[in-house]
Amino acid sequence: MGEDWTPPGRNCGACGYGTCDEFSLALRTGTRRKEECPFSSQVLHQEMPCAEAILGTADILGDPFDFILHPLPGECSARKILLPFRPDLVEKWDIQPGDILTGRPMGAGCPVQHVLLVLSASNVSGVIVTHVVGPLYSRGREVKDLEAYHIIGFEGMAESVSKSPVFGRRMRFLPAYCMMNLAHTGVVNQLFSRKEGLQVRVEDIRLL
Repeated sequence: MGEDWTPPGRNCGACGYGTCDEFSLALRTGTRRKEECPFSSQVLHQEMPCAEAILGTADILGDPFDFILHPLPGECSARKILLPFRPDLVEKWDIQPGDILTGRPMGAGCPVQHVLLVLSASNVSGVIVTHVVGPLYSRGREVKDLEAYHIIGFEGMAESVSKSPVFGRRMRFLPAYCMMNLAHTGVVNQLFSRKEGLQVRVEDIRLL
């Protein structure tokens, strides 16, 4: 792999940065090495269970998905909508836009701890809308640890792979930043076209 290598644009956060652009800047300044990106090694790619996962047609287990969910224009990740196991903490901790949360989506079966930037939080329902950001984003900042939460839904721009999103149907999709590269399932309950593409909201999230 030559010196002109650039990160893949997955914004997975595994390197410790929130976006691949931030990691690229660190590469240019010499503070990071390309090997710190899990997608930098050709050998790693060849040893993965399914080569199609790199091509964007199947997940790490080789299971195909219908579409990839990308961020809304100008945003760093698809919006993740969650409900804490204790919704009262939204009011008790005064969770506000700009706060940083950590926790694991236990309800859906995901094994990965996430770092989340709050976009909005409801004192009535306890529902929180977030962006997934890299671990580096939380360093040196106050963090509120939810420990565990339910994933209520995702919202972003859909890139069709094998099927286009269909309103009311449970479908398989891949959040573009997923560190596990695992397909999620959910019910498409909002779908409309905009000049940038197809905006989709998916709810009742499960890893199946």
